[in-house]
Amino acid sequence: MTALTMPTQPAEYEARGDGADEVQRTERPAPKTESLSIAGAINAALRDALTEDPRVVIFGEDVGPLGGVFRVTDKLAAEFGKDRVWDAPLAESGIVGSAIGMAMAGMRPVVEMQFDAFSYPALEQVFSHLAKMRNRTRGRVELPLVIRIPYGGGIGGVEHHSDSSEAYWTHTPGLTVVTPSNAQDAYHLMRGAIESDDPVIVFEPKRRYWAKGEVDRANAPAPMNRARVLREGTDATLLAYGPTVEVALEAARVGADEDLSVEVIDLRTLSPFDDETVAESVRKTSRAVVIHEAQQFGGYGAEVVARVTERNFYWLDAPVLRVTGFDVPYPAPKLEEYFLPTAERVLAAMDRWEW
Repeated sequence: MTALTMPTQPAEYEARGDGADEVQRTERPAPKTESLSIAGAINAALRDALTEDPRVVIFGEDVGPLGGVFRVTDKLAAEFGKDRVWDAPLAESGIVGSAIGMAMAGMRPVVEMQFDAFSYPALEQVFSHLAKMRNRTRGRVELPLVIRIPYGGGIGGVEHHSDSSEAYWTHTPGLTVVTPSNAQDAYHLMRGAIESDDPVIVFEPKRRYWAKGEVDRANAPAPMNRARVLREGTDATLLAYGPTVEVALEAARVGADEDLSVEVIDLRTLSPFDDETVAESVRKTSRAVVIHEAQQFGGYGAEVVARVTERNFYWLDAPVLRVTGFDVPYPAPKLEEYFLPTAERVLAAMDRWEW
C-alpha cells in the first residue's frame, strides 16, 4: 500500500493573499455525449475527477491493477499511477479510517467497499467519526470523502455479496446518501459526491452496472439532492431508487395497458430527502407505493411512508404502501426471484386499494 501523503503541489496550486492554498482546478473537458454503461459512467466520472483535481485519490480492495471485481476502476491505476489509485489491505475499518485522516488533511479520497455486506466492519468509523466530525468541530473540519458501495441483489451472489443496507446509512446524520439508476445519473452523482465538502455514500446497484444509456458529461439532469420524475401520471405515484427504478417503470408500462396512469419518481438522493418533488406528485395522484429491495421491517421505505403520510395526509385517498424484500436474509441465488420486488408485486399491491 502506498504511503498516505498529500500529492506534491503542481502548477495548478496558487497561494492566496491570506496565505492559504487554493486549488485551481483544470477546466472540465468539452461537452461530450456518449453511450456508457453505469459502470462505465462511474469510471468516466472517476477519471475526470482524477484528471481535474490532484487531491483526488482512489483506493480499496482490488481497485488497482484488477480494476475492481466489477471493473468499475478499470485502467485507472495504469493511467494515474500507484500514488493516485492503489489496492488497500482487506480491512474495511482501516480503509475508511485512513480515508478520514486523509480528508482531514485536505485530500479528497474515494474508497470502495467491494460488496455491500463487506462494509459493516467500517460502520464504527463512519458512525463515530466520519458523520460527526464536521459537527464536532463546529464546521472547521471538512470531510470530502466518498464511500462507494455496490449493493443489492440480482447477480446471484452468495452470503455477504448481496445486501441492501441503505437504512443504516440514511439513519446517520451527517451523511449524504445517493444511488443512481441510470448511466447519466451515475456520472453526475459521482462527480457531485467527489466535489462535496461533506461525506457522501454512493450506493451503486450492481445488477444495473451493465445497463447502458446516453451520458452528457457537461450537463447534469438534476442537482444531487433532488428527485426526478421519470414518467408522469395521474392515478398513483411509484417511489423507487437504484435497482427498483426499472421495476417501477415496468409496472407503469404494464399498468398503462389497463388504463392506469402511473407516475414514477426516481428518488436519487436518499438523504437528504426531496419532500418537495414527492409531495407535488402525491398531491396530484393521491396514492403512492414505495419500492425497495431491502427487508421491509425498519427499512428505508418506512421513513418514506411516514414522511409522505405526515406531509400529505389530507391529499391521500388510500394508505401509502410498500413493496419490498421479505424479512429474511438475502436468499441463496436460486431464490432471489421470489425475494426481489417485481412489477407484478407492485401491481398486486395497487390492487389492494379501493379505487
